[in-house]
Amino acid sequence: MPRVDDPMPMTAHRQCLAVASLFARIFLIASISINTSAKGNFYQKSSCTKPLYLTFDTGHMAVAPLIADVLRQEDVRVTFFAAQERTQQGDGTLGEHWAPWWRARAAEGHMFASHTYDHTYWRADVPAPSGGSMQFRVRPSAGPQAGQDAVITGAAYCAEIKRADDRLKALTGVDTLPVWRAPGGKTSTAMLKNAKSCGYAHVGWAPAGFLGDELSSDSHPNSRLLAKALRDIRPGDILMAHLGIWSRQDPWAPTVLAPLLQGLKAKGYCFRTLAEHPDYTDWIASHRATTSRGWVQPN
Repeated sequence: MPRVDDPMPMTAHRQCLAVASLFARIFLIASISINTSAKGNFYQKSSCTKPLYLTFDTGHMAVAPLIADVLRQEDVRVTFFAAQERTQQGDGTLGEHWAPWWRARAAEGHMFASHTYDHTYWRADVPAPSGGSMQFRVRPSAGPQAGQDAVITGAAYCAEIKRADDRLKALTGVDTLPVWRAPGGKTSTAMLKNAKSCGYAHVGWAPAGFLGDELSSDSHPNSRLLAKALRDIRPGDILMAHLGIWSRQDPWAPTVLAPLLQGLKAKGYCFRTLAEHPDYTDWIASHRATTSRGWVQPN
């Protein structure tokens, strides 16, 4: 309806345009409602034939709010792998300072999984004496033992994975995925077997999916990283970046993130969380069969 002080009378042509605009808005709102639930955690079947799976590992978090803005603007859902790492502000990535940030991401429909609690790197397999179970040499980069090597049992490493998993559930109020990512992607056959024995499948990333935000800004400027990603990424790739890298002088995010998402969309790609990745759907279904804790396994 026109305003009462509108100097231009509503013609039949303008009425048609107004009705068309109204229906377009209704269609857009309905489409968004179908794609996500009120909390954004329910997935529908899609005709997308070129899916990508964008993931973020934790970091110093200074760019995390900006990354969230880009993801929201581009309507992209991702999977976050979280550890309790040191941050530029607050009490660590999984501390109380960042709790509202994690809750907001859950409400938007993102997925979450463990990155080990103390960002604990696998260093080597250590056969146990007298035919016992395999042990592992590890080095956390966060927490009270940061930078120190230790030898721990497989059960202790499982507890390290689960500790981050449990903290994420407490922060987000939704169920995490039964997967994990080893810091640096460093694993062994024995480590992968050990993690699966306690309910966690490992998720790495595609060669082209390494988005390069850990690399030197001098030798790998943002423009080069963006061009390489747009050139090399292929359907089905798992992509990996971070919520802030301490050593990079020219931050990758959010500078590269928006044009990367827009450029990949222009090539016909769509974005899905790991809950819909064909390599993990059966594993997830068998280890998180319930639908009552925040997400629904896709059909």
